[in-house]
Amino acid sequence: MAGYGKRRVLSDVSIEVKSGEVVGVLGHNGAGKTTLLKTLMRIVPLDQGEITFLDEPVTKVPSVQMVRRGMSITPAEKPIFRDLTVLQNLELGASGIKDKTEIRKRMDEVFAVFPVLADRRGAVAGRFSGGQQRQLSLGIALMAHPKLMMLDEPSLGISPAVVGSTFSTIRDLARERNMSVLIVEQNVKAVTAIVDRVYVLRNGSIVLEETGAEAQQREVWWDLF
Repeated sequence: MAGYGKRRVLSDVSIEVKSGEVVGVLGHNGAGKTTLLKTLMRIVPLDQGEITFLDEPVTKVPSVQMVRRGMSITPAEKPIFRDLTVLQNLELGASGIKDKTEIRKRMDEVFAVFPVLADRRGAVAGRFSGGQQRQLSLGIALMAHPKLMMLDEPSLGISPAVVGSTFSTIRDLARERNMSVLIVEQNVKAVTAIVDRVYVLRNGSIVLEETGAEAQQREVWWDLF
């Protein structure tokens, strides 16, 4: 159970994300999807229940320590630092790393995944298209080499033409790096195309869990939302 002050947002939630797995969380506006991510990241306090990460209880671990343990969160709104360059954004993603050689190595890894960022490494990020900003936000998260990457509405602000390729990149990264990914989304078609499993959250409670294959076959969703 979790929420803000006396307002309870999550009341009956039990989810699991296995190593290398991509898991989606769907639901209507106000269902508690973003609160779920913030609770897992220890930004929102947990009133009741337990959070386990890498087989260890982390219910009382502060959010800064969660990052060091291998968890990242990319917000739906303002996922990048618009007034900074690509390089400066990526450096912030590696803020816990002191070895400059290692930072450069991780930047090269990001540039290999997103070549447009390499081409515009000195450009101010706020001038990028929505799709490029979303790529940069993923790059920032990847700089920390997360074991669990949490993404809040990664399709937000990008054109429908590049949603598919962005989500395919997320799936490929999970497989190549054995990285777990938890995606909160309202774009049902995009997220069900890449997930191993999906949960539906309604009014703070999980009302459905099924495989990605089952989700792709489902014709009706709004009765669940």
